Amino acid sequence: MASSNDEESDSEYVHPRGVPHFPGHERRSNTLPIWGNERTMNLNPLILTNIQTSHYFKTNLSELKTYHEVVDEIYYKVQHLEPWEKGSRKTSGQTGMCGGVRGVGAGGIVSTPYCLLYKLFTLKLTRKQLIGLITHCDSPYIRGLGFMHIRYTQPPADLFGWFQPYLEDEEEIDPKAGGGHPMTIGTMVRQLLTKLDWYDSLFPRIPVPIQINIDRELAKSFPPVQQQRVAQQPELPAATGRDQRDWRREERPSRSPPPRRDNVRSRSRSRERERIRDRSRERDRDSRYRSSRDRDRERRDRDRGSDRDSKKQKSSSRHRSRSRDRDQRRRRDDRR
Repeated sequence: MASSNDEESDSEYVHPRGVPHFPGHERRSNTLPIWGNERTMNLNPLILTNIQTSHYFKTNLSELKTYHEVVDEIYYKVQHLEPWEKGSRKTSGQTGMCGGVRGVGAGGIVSTPYCLLYKLFTLKLTRKQLIGLITHCDSPYIRGLGFMHIRYTQPPADLFGWFQPYLEDEEEIDPKAGGGHPMTIGTMVRQLLTKLDWYDSLFPRIPVPIQINIDRELAKSFPPVQQQRVAQQPELPAATGRDQRDWRREERPSRSPPPRRDNVRSRSRSRERERIRDRSRERDRDSRYRSSRDRDRERRDRDRGSDRDSKKQKSSSRHRSRSRDRDQRRRRDDRR
């Protein structure tokens, strides 16, 4: 009898949607751990500030005290999963680091889903309540907020265990405000595991070793596109030489024909002519500059020479006048 009980406890936990959760879940504590900042829920500071100061969060959501009341509010009010309401985010006049990228610039009107997401965080959900969110049957947006709550608050090492049963979930959801970006729950879950960006915001960064393990596990069920293309390529026929080359040429996708050689030559010649013309213009410009500089230098030399000659003439005339006056004084003295 004891052995049968042990076998039942080791079996995988099956939640209400019939999808087995990760093994060992039923042996874990019902109290959820919080990874990262236990006060901010690892939200972007701009989004968190807008949530805490919003009228909807301070008045409407403050009246909701229980988990079931918040789930009912999600069912009636949530129609997308973006952090900002449609058309409320003004980023057209900003550039650089404040260009409205990833919640860095000025915010808009914070969305109802993110207010409710933070309200769920303040309720300190249990493991059973969180499983109830991601397995809810009434609305895909209830499930979407549950998955986002896991992505923001749970330890990175546990993320793949939480999301693995839902990687191929086919339920439709459109997380974009106003619609236009439909996807399946499985696609959304894979995006939460592999990307940081989420509609002008960021999820907490997953440590590199854990991210490598997640990518490796995802590649087992969802190989990269290149590997899928290689797997879909037909095998080459058993032929050699020219036949095999012709077959490869037929299978190769059609490409636009290369440009004619005459056109290439004419373009190269015209480019060469333009280069020669530019060089000749530069030479003419340099020669004109040199000639003007030489003329200026000659003019300055002439001006200096004329100034020198005029000074010499003045000094010589002054010297002659002095000698003449001296001779006159001597003659005058001799006469006396």
